[in-house]
Amino acid sequence: QVQLVESGGGLVQAGGSLRLSCAASGLTFSYYTMGWFRQAPGKVREFVVAISGSGGTTYHADSVKGRFNISRDNAKNTVYLQMTSLKPADTAVYYCAASQVDSARYVADLTQYDSWGQGTHVTVSS
Repeated sequence: QVQLVESGGGLVQAGGSLRLSCAASGLTFSYYTMGWFRQAPGKVREFVVAISGSGGTTYHADSVKGRFNISRDNAKNTVYLQMTSLKPADTAVYYCAASQVDSARYVADLTQYDSWGQGTHVTVSS
């Protein structure tokens, strides 16, 4: 059974930084593209960033390019989301997800992700 557990969320001031972690178990981690999505109150869940199984390719939503970076440690079965220059608009619940599809065409499509974490709250104050 696949389990994804996010951590690292919290309250931060605008302009600050935060690092989220997602620990995975029950899967061959390096075989999976890992993504981060977020959902703000009253809004649909949206793609943020993703990373290929090897870590060699990353994908970013335009809204976070230059501010957010994704990385992974396959030895620790963990994926990270480093967020900098945070804005109030980044306030959301952040979810990590695992997909067996590694394609730029589908990486932002949440229906391509098989497993999801429970989410971690990020609040950015102005």
